[in-house]
Amino acid sequence: MFDAFENRIGYHFQRPGLLETALTHSSYANENRGLPHNERLEFLGDAVLDLCSAHYLFGHFPAEAEGALSKHQAALVCEASLAECARQIGLDRELLLGKGEEKSGGRCRDSLLSDAFEAVIGAVYLDGGFEPARDFIDRFVMEPMAAKPVLFDAKTQLQELLQADGEVEISYRVLEEAGPDHEKSFTASVNMNGEQLGTGSGSSKKQAEQAAAAAALKYLREKAERIPLSSGSIYVSEKDRNTGL
Repeated sequence: MFDAFENRIGYHFQRPGLLETALTHSSYANENRGLPHNERLEFLGDAVLDLCSAHYLFGHFPAEAEGALSKHQAALVCEASLAECARQIGLDRELLLGKGEEKSGGRCRDSLLSDAFEAVIGAVYLDGGFEPARDFIDRFVMEPMAAKPVLFDAKTQLQELLQADGEVEISYRVLEEAGPDHEKSFTASVNMNGEQLGTGSGSSKKQAEQAAAAAALKYLREKAERIPLSSGSIYVSEKDRNTGL
């Protein structure tokens, strides 16, 4: 039933029923009495994800302090990040949803996708044990995100960067909302003291805001001639921007 999905993730279930349960939303189960849904697997997968992500960060960032590792982990396993991971493996296309949930755009909802992604982790863990689950998490969560550090919760990084020298007002604004309910697209901007620093798009408001923050980080980093984000404030004023400094 889910052969194409198993091929995409590179793991074939010995007990296919576990995968079906992981992809079954409670709305579908309610419409088909007797079917289990994915909430218990989500609970298990969340715990496995916490352990495996901590293990990865501990090994790959030996110089980072506990506080920094915790921030990285929180960003990696946040709802928006996991929803993006789910989309990358086509999980959104495989979900079993009730008619009402389908009609209301549940297939595109970050919260639903991130929950199902964790449920798949739980299913892999139950089916094959710790090593296959860790391999799955490394391939589809840790390695892609580690290769794109700007995705480590760009909103938090931007806030820490801009407020390094004192409090400033940071705000996000939805500039455009397009598409039908089940396939929405959002464009957002991030502003500091009323000045626009970046824009970005996504399938949810949260995703668009993260993309806008990522664009702002890229812009500020380029203006600061590649000064590392951890080296202090690299905010460029409107005057400097206009004069090319």
